[in-house]
Amino acid sequence: MPTARLDAALDRAIAERRIVGAVVMVAREGRTIYARAAGLADRETGREMTPDAIFRLASITKPYVTAALMRLVERGELPLHAPVTRWLRDFRPRLPDGTMPQITLAQLLTHSSGLGYRFLEPSGGAYHRLDISDGLDQPGLSLAENLARLVEAPLYFAPGTGWRYSLGLDVLGAVLEKVAAPLPELVAQSVARPLGMIDTAFAVTDPARLVTAYADHRPEPAPISDGMAIPLWEGAALFAPSRILDPASYPSAGAGMAGTAADALAFLEAIRQGGGPILRPGTVATMMRPQVRAAGARTQGPGWGFGYGWAVLENPAAAGTPQGRGTIQWGGAYGHSWFVDPEAELSVVALTNTAFEGMSGAFPGEIRDAVYGRTPAVKPAVKPAARARRTGAPR
Repeated sequence: MPTARLDAALDRAIAERRIVGAVVMVAREGRTIYARAAGLADRETGREMTPDAIFRLASITKPYVTAALMRLVERGELPLHAPVTRWLRDFRPRLPDGTMPQITLAQLLTHSSGLGYRFLEPSGGAYHRLDISDGLDQPGLSLAENLARLVEAPLYFAPGTGWRYSLGLDVLGAVLEKVAAPLPELVAQSVARPLGMIDTAFAVTDPARLVTAYADHRPEPAPISDGMAIPLWEGAALFAPSRILDPASYPSAGAGMAGTAADALAFLEAIRQGGGPILRPGTVATMMRPQVRAAGARTQGPGWGFGYGWAVLENPAAAGTPQGRGTIQWGGAYGHSWFVDPEAELSVVALTNTAFEGMSGAFPGEIRDAVYGRTPAVKPAVKPAARARRTGAPR
């Protein structure tokens, strides 16, 4: 069992003040073999991290919403290759030449629609000029208003011809509300409740258990305040930790949920074991196959593609990872990572309260290698949205 190695990785990250606190859980062959809360949920008050701590999930929201969507697809209620304008008549973004191509639901789901994210473009770009929210900021903003802004931004490429991490899931959230029910209700009914995920929602079930969010800084992580911009590549991610506490904030299908590590592990184990009781095995098999292999979709580095809801490992040797072929993984900007290795019958969840170390720093790779007991052949690769420029104080 990897208990000693995982303890050492957690203790080292906290001692080196790279993360403030974390909850890490590992299941093997359907049994939880490791579960530990370490560090602090709130450093300023001295509140210790607890196993039932609630985290702002950011992009861990995406797999939950994807599962809710795929449940409608397998029932024949949502044709995945239909144009989005079938439900959102006015959502017709243009290419730079002024043409308005069709965008399908599948392209939105696989980030091949030509849309983007504000935090992935330099300051002064269209997403900045239009004040488009990435679903992490602007408490109280409505989905209708954000989509009205988004449709005015030019597409990066013709739909289906490239890959770019995007607000496509937020657009799908609007479709799901047209087809089925308000997004919080739909995800609760089709995913959270069947799996007993009692603390995962588009709101915080118990504010007393909500962790404080921190950002990479030296000599120790700095608390994230509303409106803080944390450098990412050529751009910066805007955060508003209070967003999750404002009921007027639109339910971002790509970044808007809060929840616990135990709930995340329950979901991942359901996926690993074929989807019951939320999805059929055939649906899960489709989700776990690469749907896009464009260069941009290799978000985790060489050897990876992108499926429905997550990255998919096709070539472990090229990736330099001990994970097995068919591993799926993703993370969340507030400081999270997870993966499922079907070959090893492993599910691993590591939620931290420190961005971006907990998602794209050394920590996720250290947890992975502690699980397998191996030294990484290469530095851990991460999705583009996660690669922060480590330049000192958050701006």
